[in-house]
Amino acid sequence: MSEQYKSREERRKLQTQKTEKKKKNKIHKSAPLWKKILLSLLAIGIVGMVAGGITFAAIVAGAPKLDDKKLKDSFSSIIYDMNGNEITEFGQVKRTYVPYDDIPKVLEEAVLATEDARFYEHNGIDIIRLGGALVANVQEGFGAEGASTITQQVIKNSLLTTDKTISRKVQEIWLAFQLEQKYSKQEILEMYLNKIYFPGNIYGVAQAAESFYGKELSELELHEAAMIAGMPQSPNNYNPRTNPENAEKRRNIVLSLMAQHGFITEAEADEAKKIPVQSTVIEPTEKANSYHAFVEEVIEEVKEKTDIDAGSAGLKIYTTLDPKAQETVEDVLNGDSIDFPDDKMQAGITLLDTKTGEIRAIGGGRNQPVGGYNYATDTRRQPGSTIKPVLDYGPAIEHLQWSTSEPIVDEPYTYSDGTTINNWDRKYKGQMSIRDALADSRNIPALKALQAVGLEKAQEFAQGLGIPLPEIYEPYAIGGFSHGVSPLQMAGAFSAFGNNGIFIEPHAVKKIVLSDGTEIDLAPEPKEAMSDYTAFMVTDMMKSVVEYGTGKSVQIPGVNIAGKTGTTNFSTEDKEKYDVPSGASKDAWFVGYNPNYTAAVWTGYNISKDSEKVYLTSEDQRLARAMFKEVFSEIAGDDTSDFKQPDSVVKKYIEKGSKEPVLASEYTPSNMVTEEYFVKGTEPTKESKKYVKVKPDKPSSLSVNYDQVTNSISLNWGYDEGALENVSFEVSQSVDGGQYQVVSTSKNMGYAIADVTPGATYSFRVVAVSDEDNSNRSGTASTKIQVPKAENDVPVLPDEEENQSDEGSENENENGNGNSNENENGSSNGNNEENGNNNGNGNGNGNGNGNDNGNTENNDGTQTEDGQNNDGTETQPPVDVEIPLDINGTNEEEEQEN
Repeated sequence: MSEQYKSREERRKLQTQKTEKKKKNKIHKSAPLWKKILLSLLAIGIVGMVAGGITFAAIVAGAPKLDDKKLKDSFSSIIYDMNGNEITEFGQVKRTYVPYDDIPKVLEEAVLATEDARFYEHNGIDIIRLGGALVANVQEGFGAEGASTITQQVIKNSLLTTDKTISRKVQEIWLAFQLEQKYSKQEILEMYLNKIYFPGNIYGVAQAAESFYGKELSELELHEAAMIAGMPQSPNNYNPRTNPENAEKRRNIVLSLMAQHGFITEAEADEAKKIPVQSTVIEPTEKANSYHAFVEEVIEEVKEKTDIDAGSAGLKIYTTLDPKAQETVEDVLNGDSIDFPDDKMQAGITLLDTKTGEIRAIGGGRNQPVGGYNYATDTRRQPGSTIKPVLDYGPAIEHLQWSTSEPIVDEPYTYSDGTTINNWDRKYKGQMSIRDALADSRNIPALKALQAVGLEKAQEFAQGLGIPLPEIYEPYAIGGFSHGVSPLQMAGAFSAFGNNGIFIEPHAVKKIVLSDGTEIDLAPEPKEAMSDYTAFMVTDMMKSVVEYGTGKSVQIPGVNIAGKTGTTNFSTEDKEKYDVPSGASKDAWFVGYNPNYTAAVWTGYNISKDSEKVYLTSEDQRLARAMFKEVFSEIAGDDTSDFKQPDSVVKKYIEKGSKEPVLASEYTPSNMVTEEYFVKGTEPTKESKKYVKVKPDKPSSLSVNYDQVTNSISLNWGYDEGALENVSFEVSQSVDGGQYQVVSTSKNMGYAIADVTPGATYSFRVVAVSDEDNSNRSGTASTKIQVPKAENDVPVLPDEEENQSDEGSENENENGNGNSNENENGSSNGNNEENGNNNGNGNGNGNGNGNDNGNTENNDGTQTEDGQNNDGTETQPPVDVEIPLDINGTNEEEEQEN
């Protein structure tokens, strides 16, 4: 039994073992799937690593080798003008190399806090910073944010291009590791601090300390060291001389970073922040040469677009500079052609190529030192009325398809919030076209145009022309900006109007060539900023500004100039503070262009508590226009090119003063006709009915008398008193049947002739002529008289009914005895035969619509005078429409726009 049990137990145990074995076998059979997944991932990883390694190896194989000379030395760059001729070499002169041991701790800490706080902890790459940059690049696209350490910046500035590509970044990382292996941290920091670029063509911290503070590095105070550390990120924007407000903000950020990273205390940072950024900055002393302002723009442009310090990279820089234009601009600013009121008045000039946006010349200011303020590129002043084409009329034509004759009412008006807006002359001109409103720089029509198109569309339009408008308000319509604009920006915007609506960002650099021969094209791409019809129509309106408006003093014979004047006012507070007289302005502008050149000129004063004078008198305000004319006369004085009308625009002759544009009729007086442009398909088709040619009444009761005592003949006639003010009377005379000659045109209702010839027959015609249109004439009143041959003779007069010429036909009988019958109603009949039997009809009046026997004879025997057809109907000469407009009251010398 026990044996059986044992066997049973053994069998059970054996069965259990078999079951477990089967389970194990099942588990073993499912394992290969997971293994395959794991093995696949492992294989992919290995392949990726191998591929990545191969790619990395290939990329770093193309990396340049570490070169001690390039790492430690700066290489000057050469600048070429628009023709490829070298104009200057720069980068080595203003550089004082300083070893690490001479760099004060406060400056080192300021730089580390700003640029690379973990510099002494990493091996060339800051992983934490790199991770943050990777997140930003994934979210915003590659190149959105950098993570370069000081080590990487040394590599980038000395050995590599600045392209934001993966391969360039890989090479930079690889070389940074190598640099850290070869050099100490102190040596790397020394390389960096001696290559930093500062405004004014300055390189290295030692030269910066001397140039900005007149000090050795060891003498720098905390706030000064923080400013030097903060400037290199954007040298011109953070220049304490030219942009003190931005510079102070940047310096305070550096101080906060120093406190954050434990280099200084919060109390020390706060104390340093209280010191005005300009308090210890010294004035530059070196006199700038004629190319200096342009060269500084080149350096800044290369830095902004490539992050390369041009003064240390050994570049070949091909620019857009026109040497002749640059010299002209400098002569105008600093020469004798313009009589400036004093040495403190400043000006900035930018000259562009209208078609390409290339900067031909930059006038940075009057008597500016090296590193001084650049009034052509850096200044930000309110544009005044120069903004009206950009922000008001341009958008209205673009989006509303207004014509150049769009009627607009100049009347008492307010902004939407109820604030009153005034014109510069405090007057109103009623209904006018937008052409005339722009020509006379009216503020109220400009605001109405902005309101009509809407703030948002106007803002987008201006931004498309390179005018930075982060916000917009109604006072912007007349140039009341919160943040101003530069002459460079205004020239760029206006050049698009002259370039068929294509905006090309103003630029000074076409391309650069690196030391290894790599070329980088820096010319911006053209962008369509508006329709060609907008560009042409706004341009034509601005031609009127120069032809008869506020800018007429810039006219150059034969040169087609479009442009706009602008002045700005002081606030009420500033007027009182600086004792500004009536009629004075804060800024004066002129921006103008022809098909080939665009120039923007700003004039004004720096305003500070120490300023003796801060305003422009009415006389001073003319100088912006005078400077423009001087530059343009020299550069484009023989340029007769004109703007081409596009197919999208049609020209029509419009009658002035109508509520809606209507075509001028044949009866519209020439001084009421204007030539205007319309977007094709919007032009008017309705002809004016305002001027209907109503023929003046014929003079009545014409009488003729001979005075034997004085031997003279007198004529007298009557006329409706109510119509006298609108007509004049033309008297024609014929002697003995000869040609009629006009002997008098006046408003008198009488005429006398003395010393008449005895025995002669005098014939007279009198016609009423419209004062508005001398082709509009009445019928002819006529009479005649024969002077006696002797004292006892009686003068021969026409019959009584022949003198009564106020009714339909006039008959003058003439025969061999001195009596005649002349028909004046345009036809002859059987009663007007003369001796000799002249056959035919005598047609004509005083303007060619009267009767005259003896004038031109036609083939059929009829006779006509000029201006009347053979059938007696009148013909009209064509209406003369080439009459320039006249804006009453325009005084360019007194323009004061709000």
